[in-house]
Amino acid sequence: MERTLFLDRDGVVNVQLIGDYVKNISELEIREDFLRSIPLLRENFQKIVIVTNQQGIAKGICTRENVETVHQYLLDWLKERGLIINKIYVCPHLAGAGCTCRKPEIGMALQAQADFPDIDFAHSVMIGDSASDMQFGRRCGMETVFIGKVTDENREVILKNSDHIVSSIYQYISQQ
Repeated sequence: MERTLFLDRDGVVNVQLIGDYVKNISELEIREDFLRSIPLLRENFQKIVIVTNQQGIAKGICTRENVETVHQYLLDWLKERGLIINKIYVCPHLAGAGCTCRKPEIGMALQAQADFPDIDFAHSVMIGDSASDMQFGRRCGMETVFIGKVTDENREVILKNSDHIVSSIYQYISQQ
């Protein structure tokens, strides 16, 4: 049975820049817990895709080309370390724009399934650090893993939509 891992980018794969966006390679810092997880990710998942909301594009803070350059660097960097990311899906739209690709909507998951028809959401896992990541995974019927702290602000949505709540991706993947 093939398993697919869906990952959020900022806050899961790389350090999230609070109040800002990763606009170039020099701002991309891979999270240490993600690096430690690489061997286990390879063992546990046949496909890995990243699904990321990048509204900095619509805000004019960065361009689609900036984001694509960062992503190509990330793909190459991870490949050198033995981790193949099958594809990165980006929603460039503003929150509230009504698009079908911005998480928690499932457009990026449906695109991944169209690109890779063997993806079965029932055998997929979504790992993210936001309520919208958990809602996205739940709407697709995936196992959901929340990384981070449950706060008064996100408690209801996180508890309703998360199968696991952990402090790091390594904590989750090392238990698999």
